[in-house]
Amino acid sequence: MVTIAQERPDTPDAIALVTELETYLSTLYPPESRHGFSVAALVAQGVDFFVARQAGRAAGCAGVLCVGRDYAEVKRMYVRPAYRGQGIGRHLLQRLEAHAVARDIRALRLEMGIAQPEAQRLYERFGFRPIPPFGPYTFDPLCLYYEKRLDDAPAGNARGGAAGR
Repeated sequence: MVTIAQERPDTPDAIALVTELETYLSTLYPPESRHGFSVAALVAQGVDFFVARQAGRAAGCAGVLCVGRDYAEVKRMYVRPAYRGQGIGRHLLQRLEAHAVARDIRALRLEMGIAQPEAQRLYERFGFRPIPPFGPYTFDPLCLYYEKRLDDAPAGNARGGAAGR
């Protein structure tokens, strides 16, 4: 059974997950194409952070940075390799979507790298569609940008089924 709890991104499990994600991404992208927040930045920016656990063990994480009512950005989405393929990424996205809908936010957006086709498929199955760079981002050939509109579907109606920055 998967449980997902909101917690500070500077708890031991959250730090370990974010560190693993950053180590993984460093094997795929140069520093200038990695836009993920550090743990300190997650705290400083007020990112609402969630940790997924299976049988009590930290299996994955994801955060959401609320940017007014227009959108919330998915931050630091990660599922440990041993837990992939079990729906944990989908559960995390459902939790982030419910969190955003409860705050009357109109869309979820994210930035991710091109070298993660499994995450790209997850986001697209979940209803994310490609968009141009947004917010603080500019064009980077190693990055993809996505959005899922939340204002055109009933709350909790996640369509479809991971790593994001």
